[in-house]
Amino acid sequence: MDLLVSEYQNRQRIKKIENSFHPSAPQLFTPGRFLTGEGPLMKQGRKKREEKMFFLFNDILVYSSIIMTNRWYKNPKIIPLKDIKLDDMEDSDDVQHQWLICTPRKSFYVSASSGEEKKAWMQHIKVCQQTLLQEPGPQTETTYARSWIPDRAAQKCMRCLATFTGINRRHHCRKCGFVVCNTCSKGRTLIQHIHPNKPLRICKVCNKTDDDKTSRLRGGSSGLWDETCSDEE
Repeated sequence: MDLLVSEYQNRQRIKKIENSFHPSAPQLFTPGRFLTGEGPLMKQGRKKREEKMFFLFNDILVYSSIIMTNRWYKNPKIIPLKDIKLDDMEDSDDVQHQWLICTPRKSFYVSASSGEEKKAWMQHIKVCQQTLLQEPGPQTETTYARSWIPDRAAQKCMRCLATFTGINRRHHCRKCGFVVCNTCSKGRTLIQHIHPNKPLRICKVCNKTDDDKTSRLRGGSSGLWDETCSDEE
């Protein structure tokens, strides 16, 4: 993770990053925004772990696919730092120096090449967040998306235990992140913090939970509003 402190160097570096993306990519340079650090991290995707380039600014985190190291990147994803929560993870036999980045729309695991690099990333993100929290403005409670369990971690549906095949394909519940079959994920629902206008796939357990919650709010078969349930919800 390279720390950038010079104001001139900061401006030039941001412009260089912008030029490394397609011209249609969002503009990154704006007054008051400065680059804190950058570097490659391994991001856990649905199917595999992939190296992505991460850029940490004082107010946003940007990551992108690498076309050519130190020269070309594509598909930048921009996340406001105020919407991020970090969860530290213990090392395992498979993955070391890993942590979880939680956001309202998507949560995912990343790992660094060393414990020192992981510590630097997490510390600098938290320092930037603390600075943002000191700025005036309303503070809102954030709901975070569940991280998806990788495909390779589930050979069977995590609800009915049916074996996955070329026909019985894997799907992900957008609420719990479980890997499930099509039969167990026929439900659809709006999840406001992920996609407020499009019904998303959910598993039968999450679907039943939603149905039960709706039933309690409506007062069950009596049709009366349950004030106790209303307060709890």
